[in-house]
Amino acid sequence: MALDEFALISRFFSRPTPNSVLGVGDDAALIAPTAGMQIAVSADTLVEGRHFFADVDPVALGWKSLAVNLSDMAAMGAIPRWFTLCLSLPRADAAWLEAFAEGLFALAEQHGVELIGGDTTSGPLTISIQILGEVAPGKALRRDSACDGDDIWLSGPTGAAAMAVCHRYGKLRLDEDDLAYCAERLDRPQPQIALGHALVGLAHAAIDVSDGLLADLGHIAQRSGLAATVKLADLPLPPLSDEACALPQFDHCLLAGGDDYQLCFTAPVQARPAIVALGARLALPLARIGNFSTGRGVHLLDANGQALRLASAGFNHFND
Repeated sequence: MALDEFALISRFFSRPTPNSVLGVGDDAALIAPTAGMQIAVSADTLVEGRHFFADVDPVALGWKSLAVNLSDMAAMGAIPRWFTLCLSLPRADAAWLEAFAEGLFALAEQHGVELIGGDTTSGPLTISIQILGEVAPGKALRRDSACDGDDIWLSGPTGAAAMAVCHRYGKLRLDEDDLAYCAERLDRPQPQIALGHALVGLAHAAIDVSDGLLADLGHIAQRSGLAATVKLADLPLPPLSDEACALPQFDHCLLAGGDDYQLCFTAPVQARPAIVALGARLALPLARIGNFSTGRGVHLLDANGQALRLASAGFNHFND
């Protein structure tokens, strides 16, 4: 039997919402924010052929669709609470929808976030999610709050997701083990919710690395009116073979590749012991990769302290 819009929503996307006053099924959802908290709101759209390959596993796509939004909450130090989902579908394929919903709700349940509404329509495959979270007033990790002298930290290695994309396009060739690792980073990013929340009151500014490390760090530099200096030798590297790390595209993926969803954050020098302890507690390879100072822009230094340049700092939707 063909699925209409309402049957589709009821079958695949209606779940209990114990933390909401009213969830899926009415003209609007009703939520009751925690008293004294501010609401953090973010939205992302994923378009087939632009943000994901047409043959992507729908379970992984469901996971990633929510992961990229959860990562925004992590970057703000917010606790995610609710989300809405808008789906444009070329056809109502029950098997595809069941798999997509499986991945979506697996991650939602992991982080205690509820689907409370949205919309479905016919059209090119497009996934739009809006997410809402809570953060204490004045405690959000904003991009404009880096300070002169701050250390720059990174929650883990970048570049692997971009390496997987390059492999798919035939721009490089990875062996089976390297490809498995890189594909997992691309398809199932892990939003750093616990880290983001733990950084509230410890870090000054943060951003999630979605469009490339240097490009995203540049947003903090621009909004804070400071210069960021990054030391190439201090960057954490993905656990790939020597052959993969020696590829000509490796440094570009490391510095300018998107889809990593690591957190890049700034903190005062005196916070170093606490951040090291936090990394140990969360089992995260937190790495100190540079610092902020007076000036403008993002500056990359080699092992000898000499300036390096890249042809591109990161992904841009209207230039790439």
